[in-house]
Amino acid sequence: MARRNGIMSSRLKEEIAKELGFYDVVQREGWGGIRARDAGNMVKRAIEMAEQSLAQQANQNSINK
Repeated sequence: MARRNGIMSSRLKEEIAKELGFYDVVQREGWGGIRARDAGNMVKRAIEMAEQSLAQQANQNSINK
């Protein structure tokens, strides 16, 4: 199966890796060096961030009406 290009920007991935505490592994070994659990936690955090952003947008839209 072919690999898909990532949806998350490199900047966002780096920010999340720093927040979750494994960016040092990324710097040493690249993204292939992180554990599956860390990758899962990254996805979970990205989803949380997206949900928060959508909630803020919905809140702003309801205020502006």
